Amino acid sequence: MSTQQVARPLVRSLRLVANSSSICQSLPIVIRQFSSTSRRSDETTTTKVEPASDAQKLAADAALLGQKKASELTVVAQGTEDELAKFLAPGLGSRRRRAAMATTGDIPFEQLPYQCFQEARKVLAQDREEKVAKIVAETRRIKRLEATDASTFRGGEAYKQKRLESLRKHVEELKILADINDPMVKRRFEDGMGDMNKPIYRYLAERKWRSMDYKIIAQRIEQFHIVPDLLPKFDPTMDVKMTFRGYKVAPGAIVDSLTTEVPPTLRMQVFDKGERLYSIVVLDSDVPDTTADTYQRRLHFMATNIPWGPTKNSLNLARVNTSKDSAEASLAVPWLPPFAQSGSPYHRLSVFVLQHQDNKPLDVEALKKLYNGKGRERFSVKSFRDKFNVEPVGFNLFRSVWDEHTADVMARHNIPGADVEFKHRRVYSLKPARKARGWEAKRQKPKYKHLWKYTKRIKGFKY
Repeated sequence: MSTQQVARPLVRSLRLVANSSSICQSLPIVIRQFSSTSRRSDETTTTKVEPASDAQKLAADAALLGQKKASELTVVAQGTEDELAKFLAPGLGSRRRRAAMATTGDIPFEQLPYQCFQEARKVLAQDREEKVAKIVAETRRIKRLEATDASTFRGGEAYKQKRLESLRKHVEELKILADINDPMVKRRFEDGMGDMNKPIYRYLAERKWRSMDYKIIAQRIEQFHIVPDLLPKFDPTMDVKMTFRGYKVAPGAIVDSLTTEVPPTLRMQVFDKGERLYSIVVLDSDVPDTTADTYQRRLHFMATNIPWGPTKNSLNLARVNTSKDSAEASLAVPWLPPFAQSGSPYHRLSVFVLQHQDNKPLDVEALKKLYNGKGRERFSVKSFRDKFNVEPVGFNLFRSVWDEHTADVMARHNIPGADVEFKHRRVYSLKPARKARGWEAKRQKPKYKHLWKYTKRIKGFKY
């Protein structure tokens, strides 16, 4: 088959495309403004638009909407990030949202000229009215139940309180369902402007946390044997993130000793309403004990009586006594820089956030006498939990190894042991020596002495 026969269908298709494009450009285009009603049959408003390049259209639209000057715009390939980056920063959300914001100008979000969007908002508004009516009805039931004497119930006061708790929980669920599909609520949450005092934003934050971050923390707890080494069982319910000197630290990451010389900053997010008291504990669970040939635990930091609620999110452990967010907090055990001696395996540094039962503050002086100084050694978070009636709810983890800065850090903080180096002790086999077999056993006679250098375990031969 010749080249002309192969190319003839392609040339024919290109000619058809060129002819159809020229015909479409010459036809008038019907332009109709946005409306919530259908088009009338007698509507015949038309206008003839001169063909323009994509660069001119994009520049004219952007200049009209006030996003950028027309002279500053250039055309890039459709569907790339560069086109949207010329309008808005990538941190504002998904590509679809940035594209919508780039083409709607200063129009408020709730007034975007998309007919399907506006019709959907009407449906959502009707659904929200139904949920609000149910909330009002359930609130009246709660008030009537509170005013009712407990003696009228068969279960007495216990049944009344249980019923009230169930109704209040149902009201909180209705509040979430009333706003779960509202696009304005989702937009504020994505922008980080949600009011965490409202149950809908706490619900969205918890759902986002459990989608990935919770799974990572749960994996680290199992991977690094936090359970059962430190606690018999543990399931975190608080989001705890950690930064050292402004740098984010992934759970379980190895951090150099120079970075961990100062206390970290914790970003803690609770998902329950109200303010509670918490304690923060940092301990090393891999301290070598040469006398017992095992590993012990060491306490590196402890702060208690920290008031925390859903509207707070950041706590610098270096300023736990002076920051306004922790005015009532007290430092029981100051920060001890993590260190791992040469030759020892990595050390697991666990950060626990423990919630006080019934919001009862702990005695700071008693904690100082018990755990400060020599009390750091052999610290047990399980004993601390049982003795002071606290419950672990948040967790994070980082690791420490010997590096080029560890000796200097230990010298600055008067920590002994920088000259100690651990070495693995050789373990000899208890099995008896195995007799020679196969090729070696057959060639142990002096006849094969010239081959002994290629064999092992030859009687009377040493090398």
